[in-house]
Amino acid sequence: MSFKTQSKDLPTPNPVLQVTNLDVYYGESHILRQVDITVFPGQMVCLIGRNGVGKTTLLKTIMGLLKPRRGQVIYEGQPITQLPPHGRAKLGIGYVPQGREIIPRLTVQENLLLGQEALPSSMGTRSVDKLDQVFELFPVLKTMLTRMGGDLSGGQQQQLAIARALMGEPRLLVLDEPTEGIQPSIIWEIEAAVRRIIQISGIAVLLVEQHLHFVRQANWYYAMQKGGIVASGPTEHLSQDVIGQFLSV
Repeated sequence: MSFKTQSKDLPTPNPVLQVTNLDVYYGESHILRQVDITVFPGQMVCLIGRNGVGKTTLLKTIMGLLKPRRGQVIYEGQPITQLPPHGRAKLGIGYVPQGREIIPRLTVQENLLLGQEALPSSMGTRSVDKLDQVFELFPVLKTMLTRMGGDLSGGQQQQLAIARALMGEPRLLVLDEPTEGIQPSIIWEIEAAVRRIIQISGIAVLLVEQHLHFVRQANWYYAMQKGGIVASGPTEHLSQDVIGQFLSV
């Protein structure tokens, strides 16, 4: 369901994420230009665009890995533009970067338990319950707990990276090209798992994606070009013109 098009009789929920008037530079190169996006709870939002238009830069800025020159990142009504990445994780933002970045010399179980470092200290740890939940989403991981992360296939590593992020119980999950370089059968599994995550937890998902079928599972899209948002709308209204212009299909 898209919160952008719900009945007028229903109250509009507060956004989980608002990015407003964001300008980001690499040195003196202007990469992001006055970017505005909004993500609501229980919504999947997809960033689309050709390579090099600033999608990953936007995600890194949301996570605090890059500092904007202008603009704000607001999470659950709270400005977080000055918070470091670990502070944002503690607030409930999970991040799976491009390339996954699991720790190859730790076991699958150790990688998963590391995800709990993002839990606020007041929440303690609930490793058994959370492990059971991620195994429901990614059953293959349960059979590989003692294997080193570096011994997994690319698709299995991506499942592990998403599962690790979920161990921190995020309310916003940020995914950078989760299907890149993965065989089709695993793409369907990851796609189904992301939809299931939203259904059972009500969290929001913001992702960069080029796989058309996955893009169409989102509620809303933002298309980027030359560092700016140039089109947006419900994914059900994605035209062939927009697909041809912004997706590598």
